[in-house]
Amino acid sequence: MLNRVILIGNLTKDPELRYTPNGVPVATFSIAVNRPFSGQGGERETDFINIVVWRQLADLCAKYLRKGRKAAIEGRLQTRSYDNKEGKKVYVTEVVADNVQFLSAREGGESDSGFGYDPGPAAYGGGGGGSRQAPPRGNDFDKFNDPFADAGKPINISDDDLPF
Repeated sequence: MLNRVILIGNLTKDPELRYTPNGVPVATFSIAVNRPFSGQGGERETDFINIVVWRQLADLCAKYLRKGRKAAIEGRLQTRSYDNKEGKKVYVTEVVADNVQFLSAREGGESDSGFGYDPGPAAYGGGGGGSRQAPPRGNDFDKFNDPFADAGKPINISDDDLPF
């Protein structure tokens, strides 16, 4: 079974940070995601999706995300219910995020970093954030980064280091 959601959209309001009675941070916000097709009137329809983020990721989202900023959200879909003040059962569907990538540039031109579980810098075009320097070109690249620069020469490895 699989329950995985990936969304990219703009925040509709600033994240709201709260704490559980045990002191665990939880942030909630919603994002607007445009549908890939137009409605009958030719206008694009938009879905407004509630997002819940826990622990350190909640603190980071509350600190760095703002209304209008673009974010990539990865998590799982969750449906829960509660009884409102009138005693009527209310169902809520939301995404519990375990990875948030900040896609909008901050004021001052720097890129925001992504936070959460992230397998590496290739995910959603971010992950490490900040500025990246291109690898050296030409002879410098060959001399310092090429693992095959000494091809043809014997490699000194003991039998104890071999996995077989």
